[in-house]
Amino acid sequence: MKFSAKNGDSVVKLPSWRPGRYQIQNFAKNLKNLRAFDEKGPLVVEKSSKDSWLIYGTRGEITISYEYYAFKMDAGSSWLDEEQLYLNFINFALYVEDGMEQSHQVNLSIPDDYKVATGLTKVTDRQFVCGSYYELVDSPLMASASLRRVQYEVQQHVFNIWIQGSLAKTDEELIADFKPFTALQMEVMGGFPCPEYHFLVQCLPYKHYHGVEHLNSTVITIGPSEAIESGNLYYEFLGVSSHELFHTWNVIRLRPAEMSPYDFSGENYHTTGFVTEGVTTYYGDLFLARSGVFSQEEYLAEVNKLLKRHYSNEGRKHYSVAESSYDLWLDGYEKGIPGRKVSIYNEGALAAMILDLKIRLKTDHDKSLDDVMRLMWQWHQQKPGGYTYEDYKRAAESIYSDGLDDYFEQIINGVTPFETELEPLLEEFGLSFELVSPEKREERDFGIRLLSHNNRHIIEDIASGSDAKSKLSRLDEVLSVNGVGFDGKWPETTDTVNLTINRFGRKVELSLEKGSEPYFEVYQITVNAVADEEQKQRLSNWLEA
Repeated sequence: MKFSAKNGDSVVKLPSWRPGRYQIQNFAKNLKNLRAFDEKGPLVVEKSSKDSWLIYGTRGEITISYEYYAFKMDAGSSWLDEEQLYLNFINFALYVEDGMEQSHQVNLSIPDDYKVATGLTKVTDRQFVCGSYYELVDSPLMASASLRRVQYEVQQHVFNIWIQGSLAKTDEELIADFKPFTALQMEVMGGFPCPEYHFLVQCLPYKHYHGVEHLNSTVITIGPSEAIESGNLYYEFLGVSSHELFHTWNVIRLRPAEMSPYDFSGENYHTTGFVTEGVTTYYGDLFLARSGVFSQEEYLAEVNKLLKRHYSNEGRKHYSVAESSYDLWLDGYEKGIPGRKVSIYNEGALAAMILDLKIRLKTDHDKSLDDVMRLMWQWHQQKPGGYTYEDYKRAAESIYSDGLDDYFEQIINGVTPFETELEPLLEEFGLSFELVSPEKREERDFGIRLLSHNNRHIIEDIASGSDAKSKLSRLDEVLSVNGVGFDGKWPETTDTVNLTINRFGRKVELSLEKGSEPYFEVYQITVNAVADEEQKQRLSNWLEA
């Protein structure tokens, strides 16, 4: 790193978190051997906090050298091996606090046959520039000799799909799926905010799924690559690609006030994760349905996944989606204690669907959530900067006209059961909304959900109100049932079971009683075979462009 310093002392810092992952990650733990020099030689460097360094007596051009351990593969980290260089600059690029708005230049020292994929502005094949530090750390980079590039255009905007690894889809097949949802998003939002966009895709040989949005690009890590060719994983790939593209508007530019601008030194608390991630998650799959990439059946299957996750998480009874957004910084990306919180992605998507259907029903499809997001985007263009919770509420109410206080109080800030809104709404759209019991008897009758791996059967979740709730704990291992070594098959007939449990090395003997009502029931939707023509038309209007 090189920068021009004023006479005196300088402080350089490393971000403690990255946009798209609202969690302190302490990237400085991967950095070592930091040294500073001026034209006369070494300078004295002192650590001033966990991720900042004080350099004494700086003047003129300062050079800082250091090593960073780049060996974590996901959509927000960095990786170096004999095949590729993959960089998220937010992980390792130091900044001078008063120089974040200055232009930056990146010089790469890589093999001659390497191609480079990045949203940074190209000067030469090995030199790139950007207007600020914020732009630098929002522009990931991939370089290798085997990068594959698929390109398409929509309204003079160029879209690049860069693929590292194996993806058994032809260029024509990828374009046939990507171009429709791209065009529809641009139609809904009224253009596209950057002239060129890059999908940076890491196709991995093992199971993986992750995506992160950026200024004019996204990184998607997905695998196993052979499973992407067909089936559910390819649908997931399309879904995350559509999701990340919509982030180009929603959160990259249209951003909560609490993160405008980003403060990389600590938490940026906000309660509007149901907009940033929830609305985006809802639209990710919906755009695929409305553009014809997903069939109606495929789209409803994705909605049922959201519903299953919602009703399988008893945190919905205790913590609102707004509260869970604030606590992203605490434990938003880990399971957490039983029944405490919800996912802003999942709950926010269902909340967005409720709002969309309410608007469509009230206005006879003259208006929808599209109009809310367009209005938010117009406000942002007229007055750039972050929006507040009240801004989003005001935009929704201006489209719906009135009567949304209960929605925001109960669905966004409360724990009112979603079925109170979903059941009557979905009926109007020709869909049945019915409870489905688990097939596994230990879940349905005893309220125990198991995770089985390598012949071990670990308790993953326990239903409230069950006999098991007061006797078992998550992470207990079931050793035997009714005196027989447990092989994963729960007895089908007895209403009382005797268990032997391994609880962190201690054996516990206990008995459980079958419940009087099914546990772990989830609502699922199906097309109503007796829906009338008006209801069928509403469903068609919702799921077609």
